[in-house]
Amino acid sequence: MSTKVSQKDINNTVWKACDTFRGTIDPSQYKDYILTMLFLKYVTDVYNEKKEEYAKKYEGNEERVKRALERERFIVPEESSFYFLYENRNNPKIGEMINHALAELEEANREKLGGHDGSNIFRNIDFNSSNLGDAKGKITRLRNLLNDFYSLNLSSSHLENNDVIGGAYEFLIANFASDSGKKAGEFFTPAEVSTLLAKLTKSKPGSRIYDPTCGSGSLLIKAGRQVGDNNFSLYGQEANGSTWALAVMNMYLHGYDSAVIRWGDTLRNPKHKEGEALMLFDTVVANPPFSLDKWGADDLAGDQYNRFWRGLPPKSKGDWAFISHMIESLNNTGKAGVVVPHGVLFRGAAEGKIRTKTIDEDLIEAVIGLPSNLFFGTSIPAAILIFNKQKVNKEKVLFIDASKDFVPGKNQNSLREKHIQHITDIFTQFHDQTMETGIVEERFAYIAGFEEIKENDFNLNIPRYVDTFEPEPEIDIQAVIQEIKSLEAKRDELDKEINIYLKELGIDF
Repeated sequence: MSTKVSQKDINNTVWKACDTFRGTIDPSQYKDYILTMLFLKYVTDVYNEKKEEYAKKYEGNEERVKRALERERFIVPEESSFYFLYENRNNPKIGEMINHALAELEEANREKLGGHDGSNIFRNIDFNSSNLGDAKGKITRLRNLLNDFYSLNLSSSHLENNDVIGGAYEFLIANFASDSGKKAGEFFTPAEVSTLLAKLTKSKPGSRIYDPTCGSGSLLIKAGRQVGDNNFSLYGQEANGSTWALAVMNMYLHGYDSAVIRWGDTLRNPKHKEGEALMLFDTVVANPPFSLDKWGADDLAGDQYNRFWRGLPPKSKGDWAFISHMIESLNNTGKAGVVVPHGVLFRGAAEGKIRTKTIDEDLIEAVIGLPSNLFFGTSIPAAILIFNKQKVNKEKVLFIDASKDFVPGKNQNSLREKHIQHITDIFTQFHDQTMETGIVEERFAYIAGFEEIKENDFNLNIPRYVDTFEPEPEIDIQAVIQEIKSLEAKRDELDKEINIYLKELGIDF
């Protein structure tokens, strides 16, 4: 029996493939080539495995095999097959051939990909681009890329577990975000932060779950997994074309074929609608870009969806614009979780007015401060805001200061399972049962009532509620006196010994 392909095997192979592009183009670009090739190799191996099964089942009847394959998750035309490209790896037009293969693959699966705005998923990646070097260098790089993946069998029967491909996808995304800093990190939420946010917004079976700034889709996938079964539906939108394509492939690699991932600017042109109104969801999660400048305030002053009735956020900071969109996308029992910079909690002017109205509506359920340096490309600490249309604890807000709960790292700090559990345990208690205002856990969690928040001018800055002051230990005066006396006695004894030695040396002291 052959050894199963493990997560580590796949990670090592795809990371080795990165060497093909190192020094040629920016990591934030070559990730697209490698991840797309990973996708193509996977769908080819799975398709070929099914083809062999049906050929055996129907005793070589090609027509019946063809009909059976048309009902499979994905169809791979001959010229789109990874192995067809591999056989032509030395062809001077291999770049053009890969582009054609991807176009044909998309065309053959247009209906299956319809929910993702299926046309032109690969339009933002060009395997024949001059960015890959001159003609000779480009052929060499693409040949090496095909060679790297050739020996990796990604058919279902060879995989150690069903999620190993999606795991490699996230592994690469995480490493590219780390390797190239903010540029690549813009579309990636660290796995532990995604896990925490997904747990805090845990959805019930049957839920519609939405991420308006879904990036590569990892947060949306984790939110879905919290349901505990497959009875949920996923929706997302992403403005960056390359990242949107990654999200579409990521959904497929994880088995969420029916996820609806749209491409476009969520604030200027939301794509998830029912008629002319915004589609409403049970759960909304997001890690929007922090304090986005030029987010569209000039274009949206008369927003047709009336998302900004609480007030129009400032032109230079789009945080409350994304939050307003998320709140207006909730159904009557919905809840939302969003990662924000701390300024969202206390900045005044237009943002202060929006925050005040949101608190007046009693929508905010929890404010959770995270450690600094968790995110790629920025060391600033972030916070999580939880909104809930059906709060158990009316007119109360839970504040958690988890800023000291982390494991330090060379480039980024990280949360461990115990840190995530600590936060979720306290939040779940507050979410599920009525609790009194006051301290929940010293220097960590506090429940504030509406009047206290009002007295603080609707400022949600966590230190106003969670007292993290570490008092100096009390000094035991008597113990200190005794210690001084003991030291003085020892000093006297040492003086006597020194005098004896000095006399022996004939020194009169």
